[in-house]
Amino acid sequence: MIYNFNLGIGWASSGVEYAQAYRANIFRRIGQPAKFVFTDMFSRDNIQHMTENMGFRDEEVVWLYTFFTDVRIAPVTYTLKQLEETIGDRPYTFSRQGTTAKYIFPGNNNFYTVYMTDVSGDRVHRVEMVSDNCLIRKDYYTYCRIYSEYYAPLDNSAHLYQRRFFNEDGSVAYEEITDNDVVMYQFPDKLLCSKEELVGYMVSRLNLTRQDVVLIDRTTGIGQAILQNAGPARVGVMIHADHFSEGGTDENNILWNNYYEYSFSQYRHIDFYVTATETQNQLLREQFRQYMGAEPEVVTIPVGSLDELKVPAKARRKQSLITASRLATEKHVDWLIDAVAEARKQIPDLSLDIYGKGGEESKLQAQISQKGCGKYIRLCGQQKLDELYQEYEAYLSGSTSEGFGLSLMEAIGSGLPIIGFDVRYGNQNFVDEGENGYLIPGGDKMDKKERVRELTERIVRLFKEADLERFHQHAYQKAKSYLTGEVEKRWAETINQSR
Repeated sequence: MIYNFNLGIGWASSGVEYAQAYRANIFRRIGQPAKFVFTDMFSRDNIQHMTENMGFRDEEVVWLYTFFTDVRIAPVTYTLKQLEETIGDRPYTFSRQGTTAKYIFPGNNNFYTVYMTDVSGDRVHRVEMVSDNCLIRKDYYTYCRIYSEYYAPLDNSAHLYQRRFFNEDGSVAYEEITDNDVVMYQFPDKLLCSKEELVGYMVSRLNLTRQDVVLIDRTTGIGQAILQNAGPARVGVMIHADHFSEGGTDENNILWNNYYEYSFSQYRHIDFYVTATETQNQLLREQFRQYMGAEPEVVTIPVGSLDELKVPAKARRKQSLITASRLATEKHVDWLIDAVAEARKQIPDLSLDIYGKGGEESKLQAQISQKGCGKYIRLCGQQKLDELYQEYEAYLSGSTSEGFGLSLMEAIGSGLPIIGFDVRYGNQNFVDEGENGYLIPGGDKMDKKERVRELTERIVRLFKEADLERFHQHAYQKAKSYLTGEVEKRWAETINQSR
């Protein structure tokens, strides 16, 4: 079995989760059974809804908190009728608005607030119970109650002090006792005094053997617990971003990325590291030799693959640009909006469609409205893009840091030239300057105004001077090495060699 460890997952997931979803598909195709372990607490959403949305199968997903129970990863099917059966003969009044319902009982502010999965159905995700105007409990459901949270008033707010995790029959599997950041876990036969110990206990319960492989996608808070309990299993660490800080590095010392520092310090206990590009592979090897006097095993495997090259059956939309990413500050989508608005002064039909969700969405929408460019720059939300890239003529990136860039790979797989910054590792990996796009030099020395000006200049150059058909064909040629069959071979070799 291959166990893949990560922290969280969300509706606006990062490239790490998308990389895992691609990997899950690869492992299925080469017949390697795999599990994807998530260790964060999810309370606002059912983890199954998010993992299914990413393409994981329920039987592939392991959640730390239900691992110690017999409750399966499953969609929410618990209904209002089932909830009402637990109320019994107590009188109540019922009301509903959208995804929220309320049961009001006699007395002084005694009620249930029920949160459902959609506006039209009756599937219950969680119930908040209030007595005497104080929140006392929250129950969480899938096909049964999976856990409850218990609250007490403290400093004029509800204070969480305990969680109970249940088996299917309603019996208590274990409890979490919490006091702000201090947690303990009470099992029938043991007491664990931190979440790290809980993770370690889970790993020990996997009973790993030499035939198992552990891949760690994020080590923060869990890396040490995994290594201490992995036993004879082979351990690999996935490198998803730039692994060091250039500004903090000189001839004698290197400043590793905080996310990887622990796993690099433990290289004697790591069987292999995986980078997404050969450029990063070589650089990491050189730095290990120079700064640590070590030569660990480092393999290059793209974090995604293309099942096929997408060639449009009809003409692409003229002067159309696409970008796809989390709508986060570090993606600099605001630069792209400014650049396209400026370039449109010279290219009247220019347009940009922005795909993705994230914390910057409202700011970007306000920017679009303020500039009056809503007719040709659109926020398109989170969508499946497989068949959409080929409708556009080029891809635009504002990111100044990409460990790989799944959207970049998908873009060249649909023949799109790319305009972006000359930064490690994604843009450099997918763009040959002047052949299938443009790389903008300058690094951290450029201010926003300069970056927007350079982006604008490249957009105008692409549509006014470049041979777009030749750019499309070069993009397709580069994309061939990312076809799924090639990536499958690399994973099969790595997994089999590690056993």
